[in-house]
Amino acid sequence: MKITFNILMAVLIGLTILSPRVMAQERPGALPLSQLQQQFVDLGFGMFIHYNIPTYMEDDWADPDASPDIFNPKKLNTDQWAIAAKSANMSYGCLTTKHHSGFAIWDTKTTPYNVMNSPLKRDVVKEYVASFRKQGLKVMLYYSILDTHHKLRPGHITPAHIKMVKEQLTELLTNYGEIAALVIDGWDAPWSRISYDDVPFEEVYNLIKSIQPNCLVMDLNAAKYPSEALFYTDIKSYEQGAGQHISKENNRLPALACLPLQENWFWKPSFPTKDVKSPEKMVNENAVPYNQIYCNFILNVAPNRDGLIDDNALTALKEIGKLYKPQASLPKFPKADAPIISSNLAKGHAANSSWSYDMSIMDFATDDDFGSSWYSHPSVKNPWFEVELGKETAFNMVVISKQRQDPSTYTLEYFANNKWHPLMPGQQSSRQKINIHRFSRVWGDKVRIKFIDPARSPSIAELGVYNERN
Repeated sequence: MKITFNILMAVLIGLTILSPRVMAQERPGALPLSQLQQQFVDLGFGMFIHYNIPTYMEDDWADPDASPDIFNPKKLNTDQWAIAAKSANMSYGCLTTKHHSGFAIWDTKTTPYNVMNSPLKRDVVKEYVASFRKQGLKVMLYYSILDTHHKLRPGHITPAHIKMVKEQLTELLTNYGEIAALVIDGWDAPWSRISYDDVPFEEVYNLIKSIQPNCLVMDLNAAKYPSEALFYTDIKSYEQGAGQHISKENNRLPALACLPLQENWFWKPSFPTKDVKSPEKMVNENAVPYNQIYCNFILNVAPNRDGLIDDNALTALKEIGKLYKPQASLPKFPKADAPIISSNLAKGHAANSSWSYDMSIMDFATDDDFGSSWYSHPSVKNPWFEVELGKETAFNMVVISKQRQDPSTYTLEYFANNKWHPLMPGQQSSRQKINIHRFSRVWGDKVRIKFIDPARSPSIAELGVYNERN
């Protein structure tokens, strides 16, 4: 009886330490991430719908104290939006449930700053998902982490803010059926400055997957992170209007690229009379070529203050539908590493190295800036670089990011119990800009990379150390 009890307790303890990410993948109906990514790429073309309180103001970034009274569409018709998307041969929609100023356009219990306290008093998200599904279109949602109304911004973030984020996402993923993807904005962007530690990415990611394991998480963070790996996102996402352009020659990851049909993301009084962007360019220079490089294209169409899409935009969408023909089969993206979702334990920590250039010293490789690098001095035959973690720490992944493709051979080591230990068997060789090494968890207080007789002076943009839940 004692043995049986001990076995039972061991099983229960084992279950409690499994991460939500692992548990989610074991839920009935959960698909492999690579399959979900390919399905998203195969969707090809969709409609972004920026519709929120900024629709009723002059600026896309609205006054955080704007009254809900201004959100007052007289003819809101989400069926019109869905029919317009269908006319353009789009396969899905994505609606701005909450933009940066924090106004929620669903029936949320988390804040009074929502559509139910506006003159409309209708759940726009509910109507949107019903309309798009009625047309056979997939449903995605946009959500901003930055929230200036609730003061979820740098220097002001509290546990209550994180609780609100989790509760809002839980509502969106629980009350509106299957959500194919969440497009998240305002998180670890150079302009928002809300890090993945301020609002813990891994916790939020695992929450999403625990509720809907087949919901893709897309963070619009391509402005900061290298294009060769999935840092904090299931899909590499590019906001072209912000200067984030996917490489048509080199992309190897499942991707999303977005543009607005009009000049701005949210509706402006000039829209009904101003020319929209060329349907031919949207299709022939964006959707079609991007689909051939594993990239889905999403075109923003902004409803007006009555809650309708303007006639000139409707006409353009019909023209797009004549030009864009969904393909039965699109190219399959190459095998990709799993996304990096945990906090970087090396960020901001002290580093040491062999001799380097004075203007490219070791701390450039732990400064959380992929645009700066540590460069070894060319006279050093066998350069090395190490980061101090500050204390004995558990970790199971090291990521080496470079700004250039250097052919290099190296070994990885960790320091524990007053000596260095090999982190991985043998030597590693690579010409890639990003090298992701996952291994069984170890405990140590330093990590070191030793380059072996490099043909070219090596460099490191960032040396990341992670303790990934698994």
